[in-house]
Amino acid sequence: MEALITRCAGMDVHRETIVVCVMTGEADATPQTETKSFPAMTRNLFELLQWLESKDVTHIAMESTGVYWRPVYNILEGFFDITLANAQRIKNVPGRKTDVGDAEWIAKLLRHGLIEPSFVPVADLRELRELTRLRKKFVGSLTSEKNRVHKVLECSNVKLGTVISDVFGVSGRNLLERLIDQGYIDADDIEQRVKGQVKKKVSRLADSLFGTLTEHQIFMIRQSWDHIIFLEEAIQKIDSQIEAHLKPYQDEIKLLQTIPGVSQVTAACIVAEIGVDMSQFPTAGHLCSWAGVAPGNHESAGKKKVRERPKVTRI
Repeated sequence: MEALITRCAGMDVHRETIVVCVMTGEADATPQTETKSFPAMTRNLFELLQWLESKDVTHIAMESTGVYWRPVYNILEGFFDITLANAQRIKNVPGRKTDVGDAEWIAKLLRHGLIEPSFVPVADLRELRELTRLRKKFVGSLTSEKNRVHKVLECSNVKLGTVISDVFGVSGRNLLERLIDQGYIDADDIEQRVKGQVKKKVSRLADSLFGTLTEHQIFMIRQSWDHIIFLEEAIQKIDSQIEAHLKPYQDEIKLLQTIPGVSQVTAACIVAEIGVDMSQFPTAGHLCSWAGVAPGNHESAGKKKVRERPKVTRI
């Protein structure tokens, strides 16, 4: 098979070391290989950069191993044509698994154009992606803490959630704060702390809040409450950072929001995940395949086989 790249390198990236195999030679000749290992510290990554430049390397390929590829990518980005490969699709022949062998195998595949590159957005979109994913994690944690407060209240025989649809609205928060402070709420306090339509439910609220919380119950609610306040403040800070990153993409954000059901938060997530340069995806089918929503084919002897879903035991 004729080579397509004459000066390339394959990398086997680990947490502490990086094994690099440089492969050079004309397309129709046997290539020369040189393998060298580097520590994964930042200083050593710049040494790796200088070594690759001294070898006149033009193309690099490496596996997307955890997050260990990211520091290497950040240093080498802009100096070489970097291909980030799916580790599952470039597996070596069984029985030949060594770090040096892996680096050489990756270099061979790259030399002959047999590695399908993974989509890696530009630096500012990578930062935006980290922010949107962190926001999603925090929102999930916030929901978990609110559910935990609901659970403690129910176990404490406080039926606040049956009277107020949103316990963490303005009226619900005022009642919760008072409940945490002293362990009970008087009828007069209820009327002073509720707002809007909830004022019509004062008598029912008094019945739902009848009783006194124990020290243990107050402690449990207070821990979740403090965490809720922290998460809400953190999400606000993340939102401000996301807005700053989205300033160059306001036209795309407005266009995405014309889709029914797509809010500004959803539009920000879409831009963060797929970017705005659709040349990365030649067709809509490529984008669907990248997103994992396109069915695969498994045909043999003229028959299409369907992979069975693994059985999940629910407890």
